Amino acid sequence: MNERALSLERKIKAKKAYISIIGLGYVGLPLLKLFLAKGFRVLGFDIDPKKVRMLNQGRSYIKHVTTKGFKHYIREKKFRATSDFKALNEVDVIIICVPTPLDSHKNPNLTFVLDTTEVISKNLRKGQLVVLESTTYPGTTEEKMLPVLERKGFKVGKDFFLAYSPERENPGDKEYTTAKIPKVVGGVTASCRRVAQALYDHVVVKTIPVSSPKVAEATKLLENIFRSVNIALVNEMKIIFELMEIDIWEVIEAASTKPFGFLPFFPGPGYGGHCIPVDPFYLTWKAKEVDYATKFIELAGEINTRMPYHVVSKTIEALNERGKSIKGAKILILGIAYKKDVDDQRESPSLKIISLLQKKGAKISYNDPYVPRSFGHRDYPGLELESVALNEKKLKKFDAVIIATDHSVYDYGWIVKNSSLIIDTRNAIKKKRKNVKKA
Repeated sequence: MNERALSLERKIKAKKAYISIIGLGYVGLPLLKLFLAKGFRVLGFDIDPKKVRMLNQGRSYIKHVTTKGFKHYIREKKFRATSDFKALNEVDVIIICVPTPLDSHKNPNLTFVLDTTEVISKNLRKGQLVVLESTTYPGTTEEKMLPVLERKGFKVGKDFFLAYSPERENPGDKEYTTAKIPKVVGGVTASCRRVAQALYDHVVVKTIPVSSPKVAEATKLLENIFRSVNIALVNEMKIIFELMEIDIWEVIEAASTKPFGFLPFFPGPGYGGHCIPVDPFYLTWKAKEVDYATKFIELAGEINTRMPYHVVSKTIEALNERGKSIKGAKILILGIAYKKDVDDQRESPSLKIISLLQKKGAKISYNDPYVPRSFGHRDYPGLELESVALNEKKLKKFDAVIIATDHSVYDYGWIVKNSSLIIDTRNAIKKKRKNVKKA
């Protein structure tokens, strides 16, 4: 290790290193909180002035991420948020937590990462550590970021340090919080890896150093593709078992009693969140460079993205059995967040279900205690709705209620009692009911 690396390592160990986090969303904000809690001074960057303003007032904009204690950190000058990226020159560590979406053709869109790298390059000084946490394909850190950061003539591993450490956030998980999730760390050089490992050693339960950023990038993709493939498997089995009049949920419960060789995955209306619907396509795209067709991975994605169509088909079928056409039917969607007990709508299957039903002429309303307004996000720009209040009179007016997200706050017994027809996509209602159809 050269003197710059040793100096930065000493600052980190003494908790005198000034930490910055770019992108204060579902990944960046919990990480920011963690560094503050561990005694570091933190500077938060975001291009959204509303987020910057709220954080500087000590307020959170994410339901499950509280900002308790932020006002104390602000008073003690331990924390501030800004959109002025010139301040990057002040910090010792730069952690990137920006979005890595897909474009309209399901190809990787690295615009946020590359734009951020350009800004860092302009403000980079010697002795800084840059860490990318955003999910991406193997090679991004070294092939895309490194050349930009070395433009000033700085040498990686000598003048500055570059590493990749994939985020592993699970929004709403009260057991595995950011501090309790091990971090994989891959540095461009041995010095890069050592400095990055020293950083995360101070804030998480365990660090797992790997030989390169590529290995760390591939680790993140494997984790989420594993989930994608298994979710697709159980979703396909659900459809098969429906035709055989077998309850998939009972099958999963029985299979889960095996103490080895089985991990339970659960079917649903489609997958959501930023990772699982997106990450497989990053590897699919990169695999083309080595002339390999990722048939298995793509098939899993195809099955999972078809699940909202299955829900709509089951809804139409259930309405037909009651002599009701989908056109003009009043349908309530329960839950528009992509998973229970969070306010995150990214890639939510509920949005696709709503869009499909509206195209068929249904009149759609939704309720979600965590999402008072839905703006549809990038794939559904015209979809703007407000959550409706739930009461006995309103419930009885709907021709069908679709349980799309099984929030814990819902009183399912009361919902069953006051609804004429329920399409349950989450097994929220365990007992068989005449007015409940599983989908």
